[in-house]
Amino acid sequence: MKTQVKAFKSHTGYYPESVYVDQIYRTRENRAWCKEKGIRISGLPLGRPKRVIRLAQKKQAQIDERIRNGIEGKFGQGKRRFGLNLIMTKLPNTSETGIALTFLVMNLNTLLRRRYYLLFCLFWKKQAFSRLKSMIIRLIIEISQVKSRVFSRVRFNWVLIDGLPTDGLHGSRTFSASPN
Repeated sequence: MKTQVKAFKSHTGYYPESVYVDQIYRTRENRAWCKEKGIRISGLPLGRPKRVIRLAQKKQAQIDERIRNGIEGKFGQGKRRFGLNLIMTKLPNTSETGIALTFLVMNLNTLLRRRYYLLFCLFWKKQAFSRLKSMIIRLIIEISQVKSRVFSRVRFNWVLIDGLPTDGLHGSRTFSASPN
């Protein structure tokens, strides 16, 4: 953890405001080091949990965990979709290169997805796509009309007792649909 924080400082020129780490990195030594540098470390304090935790402290811990979950989710996506768990090179330099390339591809994928979404939104408003737009709207209207015609021919008989559909007499669940 310390090496990553120092790398952040050498890259940006200052220490981060906070660090979001797994519970294994929330040791006394790391907490003291972060406190010395003025860095807030995620999670609740070490030791026995207090009976009364300040609401602000509990809320901050929840926010930290949400951020941490997002980070872990990206690692999971990298393993699942981009083969981050399939890197089996022997040399550390080669492994770091493979990992860096995987994250580059993940970032390019995100950038490309945002660009396509932007283009789609822009062209949706243009005249060239007005015909496609009207076809989609007509299709949605047709689907809703067919759905209403089907459901108008079917009559539902439900008797609700304690929130469960029953026939009202024997307590067994029944559903009957009969055409008009």
